[in-house]
Amino acid sequence: MLPFIRRDLNQLQAYVPHPGGISGSLVQPIDSLDRLDTNECPYDLPETLKQKLAWAYQHQIETNRYPDGSHASLKIAISQYVNTNFPGSQASITPEQISVGNGSDELIRALLIATCLGGEGSILVANPTFSMYGILAETLGISVVKVNRLETDFSIDLEAATRTIQSTQTPPIRIVFVVHPNSPTANPLTPDELNWLRTLPEEILVVIDEAYFEFSQTSLAGELSLHPNWMILRTFSKAFRLAALRVGYGIAHPQFIAVLEKVRLPYNLPGFSQLAAEFALCHQAELLSVIPEILAQRQQLAADLAQQSRWKIWPSASNFLYIRPQFEDASRMPDTLEQFRQNLKSQGTLIRHTGGGLRITIGTPAENQRTWQRMMKL
Repeated sequence: MLPFIRRDLNQLQAYVPHPGGISGSLVQPIDSLDRLDTNECPYDLPETLKQKLAWAYQHQIETNRYPDGSHASLKIAISQYVNTNFPGSQASITPEQISVGNGSDELIRALLIATCLGGEGSILVANPTFSMYGILAETLGISVVKVNRLETDFSIDLEAATRTIQSTQTPPIRIVFVVHPNSPTANPLTPDELNWLRTLPEEILVVIDEAYFEFSQTSLAGELSLHPNWMILRTFSKAFRLAALRVGYGIAHPQFIAVLEKVRLPYNLPGFSQLAAEFALCHQAELLSVIPEILAQRQQLAADLAQQSRWKIWPSASNFLYIRPQFEDASRMPDTLEQFRQNLKSQGTLIRHTGGGLRITIGTPAENQRTWQRMMKL
């Protein structure tokens, strides 16, 4: 290791993106693979909308000028979307409560800097969950405290989490990260988990990642006014089909948003990404119209897989399924799962081996059918 690099980085593992078309020593054309490993929407932007977006880029973006560093018009559009797409209640979110990032990852990094850096605090995660919380914290030298989830429904072991928070920690826990619904296990927060989050003290930031809100239609945005220590994260990478353009946003108390603005990089979101996000919100009805099909396909794939008793399939509130084979000898599982993933990849389907199970993104009807048929043969 080079002598000027922090010694602790040598012990860290980087986030591993999906493997693309690489299969052993061969490289398959990426278009020939069914990519069900990254929880993306299986559909690209419609061609007509792409053409309109290209026209808007040509006529509205000056590439020799910096983009709007305040994201003013995008924040207005996001606040309108949040307030009019909130099931069961009326949210009242203002642009001053919104921070925009180059993907949610940048927002996660910013809130870690704002709360825990310099030995000020550590974070609590319940595994399995989205790995970037821990990865980003460790790259900043922030301690990651881990608790388990219950095997029955993958809810957080609340007794262990409570004991951990109440114990003498140096540094103390300053952030609790949860995903609603969780990735990779697809379960929404339970009533007990929600009540637990509501009781956490104000010196702890509660980060509720709603990356899959459009699929679950469950949100805690309506409670933000009651909890100044809560922050909700969302993304345009999933249901809005803009994964390639990296747009995420956070909703929180205006004072916390103002602090995040201090640590955010200037001009962090390219002009084209801002334009595309506003464009997606303007065409939200068309872009989100495929969600009922995706949810129906999720139910169908789960039913197809259930025909084989070898799989344990957990209920899903999102656009993916989480499954594990049912072995009498549990020690065989990790090697078997990785071998299964590799074999399925050689047949043309990419899925994710994570958290001790397999996560399958719901694709198009044809992709789902091929995946099921391939899995039945292995």
